[in-house]
Amino acid sequence: MTIKELLLLRESEDNVEFKQDKSGNFPYKGGNKNKVSDRRRCILGYVTAFANEEGGLLVFGIREGSPHQVVGSTQSQGATGKLRADIYRDTGIMVTTEELIHNNDLRVLIIKIPKRPTGKIYTFEDVPLMRVGDELKPMPPGRQLQITQELDPDFSKKICEGLTIDDLDDEAVQIMQKAYARKQDNPRFLTLSKEQVLADLELASGTKITNAALILLGKARVIKERIPQSSIKLEYRKDDGQISFDKRYEFIGSFYSISDKLWDAIDLRNGSFPIQDGPYIFDIPHFNQEVIRESIYNAVAHRDYTLNSEIIIK
Repeated sequence: MTIKELLLLRESEDNVEFKQDKSGNFPYKGGNKNKVSDRRRCILGYVTAFANEEGGLLVFGIREGSPHQVVGSTQSQGATGKLRADIYRDTGIMVTTEELIHNNDLRVLIIKIPKRPTGKIYTFEDVPLMRVGDELKPMPPGRQLQITQELDPDFSKKICEGLTIDDLDDEAVQIMQKAYARKQDNPRFLTLSKEQVLADLELASGTKITNAALILLGKARVIKERIPQSSIKLEYRKDDGQISFDKRYEFIGSFYSISDKLWDAIDLRNGSFPIQDGPYIFDIPHFNQEVIRESIYNAVAHRDYTLNSEIIIK
């Protein structure tokens, strides 16, 4: 990398942090600073934050802010090997360094920070950091969860190899399309092609179909072939200790095509109890449709498709 290329970089957009410290006294770690935000503004803090995102450059000897100007720095002069070794010892991050000379006497030090490995989160003083503008902030729990789940990719997002759009149930697609158009108050969604609907809802990537599309929209025959354990069984028993069931239904097919059928089967045995409110008596159903549906949706959404999920309704 050249000085000219460095001066064209933008800090936030190009994942680079410029430090104009000429004396070479920029802290390696928190030091004696008491304020948490100040302790993070050190080499280890920036290395950790950059690594937790897409990687980046920590540059000493160029003035931050635009326009950038080369001012030179003695940071780690004659000791870049030790700097790399210290960073690796303290963080496990293998950085590289590069020294550039501008106008024969102004030294610029670049610390090149790689992106973290898949599923790995680095911490500084036990806090996972990320860079937000020119600040180093704790990484929010949701982002941490996304990273840790990278080692166990979401089954629903994976491409179902060999599955084609012809393996999807047209009726189920139409049910989903109408439901989404109603939810978004967007009648235009009903005019889109099946391919466009799948792409907009991230159920397909080009011509490749995801496992989520198979579960939600697949034809019963295809689901039996691809994930034969994917079915919903409805069983009735008179008491909790009973082993054999009094009645059993099994639903196999796309979730959009069996969802209403499943509720209809539950509702067949639905009763009610009277609730008096002033001079009026209201019949309240034993099984509330919204509550039952929410339980079923959660079981389907969160299940491991190599195992069974179970809901007990009393």
